[in-house]
Amino acid sequence: MAIQSAANQYSNLTVTPKPETAATPKKTSLGQDQFLKLMTTQMTHQDPTKPMENGDFLTQIAQFGTVAGIQDLQKSFGDFAGSITSSQALQATSLVGRQVSAPGTKGLLAAGGDISGNINLTDSVTNVKVKVTNAATGELVQNVDLGSHSAGKIPFVWDGLNSNGVMANPGVYKIEATASIDGKNTALETDINSRVDSVSMGSGANGLKVNLTGLDSVAFNQIKQIL
Repeated sequence: MAIQSAANQYSNLTVTPKPETAATPKKTSLGQDQFLKLMTTQMTHQDPTKPMENGDFLTQIAQFGTVAGIQDLQKSFGDFAGSITSSQALQATSLVGRQVSAPGTKGLLAAGGDISGNINLTDSVTNVKVKVTNAATGELVQNVDLGSHSAGKIPFVWDGLNSNGVMANPGVYKIEATASIDGKNTALETDINSRVDSVSMGSGANGLKVNLTGLDSVAFNQIKQIL
């Protein structure tokens, strides 16, 4: 009877299995301390008849140091690049609402306004001309004769009047500058003055963009002058 009573007491007990602990993740990288410990062990158990040369030992340490240095350098460059991007974004936002000069061939003519910019000359040229056409229709609106100029930046302004002396409609117009170089009519690079409407943050090849009012966007680093 006593044995049966004891059995009944144990039958009321329950056993809760011990929860399995999560396996500790294994380290997949070799730290400097582990590397030095490995090197010490290698030297302790090396073949006495073929001891490790000092040069081999130093080479292995140098290789480890090089890898660690590259990793630190990559992180530093990443932090530096992030800092530059933040600084550029802050500078770019300060341009909103202001006039800037950037490479281009199109300008926005506002009601009663004008389109201005610079022509970039690498050498002295003759017969400099600026042709203005309607960007949407391709219609010739005006030809501006600027004559001869030496190398440098040549400012120009189109007052918005067409060839008949009538004010052109507001809109986008194409600006083409040419000059006579070695007897040939040659296209010249132009910088157009435009108003900054907003700024777009991009990544990779897109980068930081400055959106010009009524025109396309340009890269922030293409801005040549703040007017």
